[in-house]
Amino acid sequence: MGQRSIGFCGSKVSRFAAPAVLAALIFTGFPSVGGHADLATFLSGINRGGERWRMHMTRSPAGSLHDVEVVFNDPITTAAIEDGAGVTLPDGERVSLAAADKEGDGSPDEDRVNRRDKKGRIVAVSPVTPPKDFSAGSILQRTSALTRPVMEGGEPMVFARSSIKGREIEIATAFYKKSPPKPDPSLSPMVARLVTNSRADVLATAYAPSAPDYASESPFDSILAPDHSGGRFIPDIAPEDHAWAANPLPAEVFSAEEQKCLTSGIYFESRGESAKGQAAVAQVILNRVRNPAYPKTICGVVYQNKQLYNRCQFSFACDRIPDIVWSPTHWKTAQEIALAVTAGKIWLPEVGSATHYHATYVRPDWGPTMKRLTQIGKHIFYRTYGGGWS
Repeated sequence: MGQRSIGFCGSKVSRFAAPAVLAALIFTGFPSVGGHADLATFLSGINRGGERWRMHMTRSPAGSLHDVEVVFNDPITTAAIEDGAGVTLPDGERVSLAAADKEGDGSPDEDRVNRRDKKGRIVAVSPVTPPKDFSAGSILQRTSALTRPVMEGGEPMVFARSSIKGREIEIATAFYKKSPPKPDPSLSPMVARLVTNSRADVLATAYAPSAPDYASESPFDSILAPDHSGGRFIPDIAPEDHAWAANPLPAEVFSAEEQKCLTSGIYFESRGESAKGQAAVAQVILNRVRNPAYPKTICGVVYQNKQLYNRCQFSFACDRIPDIVWSPTHWKTAQEIALAVTAGKIWLPEVGSATHYHATYVRPDWGPTMKRLTQIGKHIFYRTYGGGWS
């Protein structure tokens, strides 16, 4: 009896197993009630619960990149497409726009864009301060990492070959504001006003080497200008002056004896003249030292033909009147002017290479044979035509 019971039960289980498995498969393979609801809202696009499958287009900050959300095309339930609104995609499909209650991503592009894959095409622009002053020879160029910018006027700005080669110092000096030279503290105010050269002859030991005076000479000239004179004073003669006037004086002219002879010529010939008139007489004497037609020393020039009564070069040397210094003040002024003109600190362009002068109250025979240059005080100065006497 027990065996019949077991066999009976096994036959009963086998009878209901197949329908149960089939029912489980049918239940698992078809959507549930929630699935039917979700699928219905997905197809209709109307129910609020269907927002999970919607895409909305949201307003983004200017210049940034954001995802665009659009509603799937449904011409039956979406009236916007039927009214002609919406967006046409590249494949020809039309989509409508739906309002969204959520805001766009607030993170900047630099944090959202994959720079490794995008090759750094999103470039951060930093402000650049424009140049304060003109920079000689420079032309600025504007560039872009993506496109070439549109320039004002249509003229591009590029780096070009400079056309000022060889004139850099001249152009740079033009931007240097010059002012009148400062008075030389080593000279009296009366003589300092006549100074035309801040650098004395290197052999004039009475004058210490002076620093460049940037009031009258630009830093470009003082540093970069070549010195071909070796520190000697070379007069800056005019084109019509004689070439020998651009020669340096012999070294002996700075000796005490030579300076005394020059001081005597200034004192006895022009002590009643202004400082400029006395400097002009000193320049004439030194011009004769430079001129090959005259003696090579100051004393030789001043006392040339002193043995001839009233027929020497300078009247005080052969008028047979004792040369006595009655005014020490005038003598000291003459000494100062003598050394300043010899050292080249004073050079009068209007006198230039003149080798002759006479008082206004006399009419020498040689006057008409020479070129009259200028009159300073009671003296008229002349330059010879041939470089010597003729």
